Amino acid sequence: MNAVLEKIQKLGIVPVVVLDKAEDAEPLAKALCDGGLPVAEVTFRTEAAEESIRIMKQKFPQMLVGAGTVLTTEQVDRAANAGAEFIVSPGLNPTVVKYCIEKNIPVAPGCSSPSDMECALALGLEVVKFFPAEASGGLKAIKAMAAPYVNLKFMPTGGINEKNINEYLAFPKVIACGGSWMVSSGLVKNGEFDRIKELTREAVMTVHGFELKHVGINCENEEEADKTTDLFDGVFGFEKKPGNSSIFAGTYIEAMKTPYLGVKGHIAIGTNHIMRSISYLEALGIEVDMETASYKEGVLRAVYLKEEVSGFALHLLQK
Repeated sequence: MNAVLEKIQKLGIVPVVVLDKAEDAEPLAKALCDGGLPVAEVTFRTEAAEESIRIMKQKFPQMLVGAGTVLTTEQVDRAANAGAEFIVSPGLNPTVVKYCIEKNIPVAPGCSSPSDMECALALGLEVVKFFPAEASGGLKAIKAMAAPYVNLKFMPTGGINEKNINEYLAFPKVIACGGSWMVSSGLVKNGEFDRIKELTREAVMTVHGFELKHVGINCENEEEADKTTDLFDGVFGFEKKPGNSSIFAGTYIEAMKTPYLGVKGHIAIGTNHIMRSISYLEALGIEVDMETASYKEGVLRAVYLKEEVSGFALHLLQK
């Protein structure tokens, strides 16, 4: 997959932005970046789009900025010259797609039918925008059409919100979703950039779905682990579940039969998508120790962070 599309996949959400005034571009970009989502699809439906893209890239060079609602090759040139790194269109226009390919600009045209998908494949595309997603049958339709087109991936947009985004992202053929609920035109027009930052942060947390899964306690030996879990079982009714290297008491307490990572033990944080969460943490400057990664059937299931917190190692756990 193209490197830009891989970045989009790691983020999981692409805010679809409509800007009537270019002066709103900088505070909006800052709100998105501060909220943990350094990406935007700026739609070419307004006169301010081109300058807004230019401002976003100049002020926040780390941000991934693309152009949406691109209908002509002239708009492709304007967007690219302003700094757009990807192009999105509402439909599949072969002329525009071929032009983007010639210019080596990643493009995701809107597709909602098998005919669109076959045309996209014939043009050599890997990813299409499924649009309008909910009106075109939603995830059920994507799954149905993904079956015969095994090499095609999707970026659904239209009707995606905080309530249904994780249903889409749970399907492996969906790389990301486009959405506007955190950057609604009303919020932008009213200058409510703090609220946009807040909603963006909430959207990011919704996608990752971080939650405490269990706390691991480092015991000196199996006997101590057994006594530890006896207490939680006998006093609190957390049923003991012996394993190879540890004993669980219920689902939240794990007593290690021999000390493992962390001075005192470890804390397991569940996530909806472990690879996406690794990218999120690394963007925050938090290092992940891939030497501790564990896999099941070739799929990453758990990995530890390099830094401990109050004597506890932290590790991500795929839900």
